[in-house]
Amino acid sequence: MLALPLTLLLGNPAFAETIQIGIGHQSTVTNTVPGGIILEKLALLEKHLPKDGKYAGVDYEIVYKDYTSGPPITNQMLAGKLAFGVMGDYPLIVNGAQFEKTGRAESRFIAVTGYNLKGTGNGIVVPVDSDVYSLEQLEGKAISTPVGSAAWGMTLKVLRDNGLMDKVQLKNQSPPVGVNNIAQGKIDAHSDFCPWSEVMEFRGTGRKVYDGSEAGIPTFHGTVVSTSFAEKYPEIVQAYVNATLEAQEWIVNDPVMAATKVSEWTGIEKEVLYLYFSNGGISTFEASIKPEWVAALKYDHDLLVKEKNVPPLTFEKWIDDSYVKAAYKSRGQDYDALVSSVVTPKVDDTELAPAEMWIDGEGIVSYPSVSAMTTAHAEAVKAGKKVNATYVYDKSTGLKLFGHVAFYVKLPSGELVTYMKKGDADKAQGNLIAWVDIK
Repeated sequence: MLALPLTLLLGNPAFAETIQIGIGHQSTVTNTVPGGIILEKLALLEKHLPKDGKYAGVDYEIVYKDYTSGPPITNQMLAGKLAFGVMGDYPLIVNGAQFEKTGRAESRFIAVTGYNLKGTGNGIVVPVDSDVYSLEQLEGKAISTPVGSAAWGMTLKVLRDNGLMDKVQLKNQSPPVGVNNIAQGKIDAHSDFCPWSEVMEFRGTGRKVYDGSEAGIPTFHGTVVSTSFAEKYPEIVQAYVNATLEAQEWIVNDPVMAATKVSEWTGIEKEVLYLYFSNGGISTFEASIKPEWVAALKYDHDLLVKEKNVPPLTFEKWIDDSYVKAAYKSRGQDYDALVSSVVTPKVDDTELAPAEMWIDGEGIVSYPSVSAMTTAHAEAVKAGKKVNATYVYDKSTGLKLFGHVAFYVKLPSGELVTYMKKGDADKAQGNLIAWVDIK
């Protein structure tokens, strides 16, 4: 339940109210952590909750419920057991549409928790020893995905756009099941949302054959709140958004520390989280609701209407940026400037080091070139140091990726460059070199 009734204290004529705040979140989904696990572990919501006026003397009971995907959160919100839900783009749409369908309740989309303009974060992975290297090679095979998730929506679009909708068998599998099946070679491919593709890559069990950036549509996660709760307790909703912005800032200020702490809380490897949290990484943690997100949501809704008969959604009512506007204003930040600024990877970005290495006990070291990193890596290994991970950038897109999964090409000039996909590396004018041969 969202709010408990006023409780008469025995022996005291005054009334004390206990307000329960139910938050459904996904601790293992990288783009959602500013709206859930970080708030919980750092007690940020408590810091921002109102304590005066009509909230003087109020007791707050904050309940965090952790899920592996968005659809169960919507079910709990519809049942009145959660006020807030943090989920991906497609689940957000279904949440708003399902609420509107009831005719008696609605939800509001109030803030973004994390995004990638190009769509990276979603991906399709095959077992590491699979002979599949492209989407087209999945024809006649089975792909598992968490149905109703952001990755599921991406997969529907990708299959339709490539004429594979009736040529691939889709199976419903949660992230833990799909990841395990990839590791054991029990499924041809698994489509998932952030950070599961990179988890499989880091663990050496899976290899990405399709990156969400190829779908041509952004991916992002955000927060919805039930309208009834927001109308009754607007100050609490404002406190939640204020706390989310502080959580986002906490990640940006020290991504290594943030990756390490969130890893301790969730079990997702810190090296994977750094790939998302770091400068030039996969995720951008900024809460404004941009025109690009609205356009993507409307596109996604049209797709879901055609493919899965999802109910109508009145976007003009559902999207409510009043809270996030007020949150940024209170921090002295220009909301309109944030809305018009979208972070996206750039090829050969001169502001980013082309390669990094995380040495255990020493932290992140940046290098002026990929060749310099691979040389330093060999020296570190020879010296008996533990290398947690290496990071490079895809020459085609500017996206950050693990060094050990990249495809390396030595150009005629002697320069070493990296690619996310084998097909792109094959087209480069140089010699393809495996990581095992250069590390």
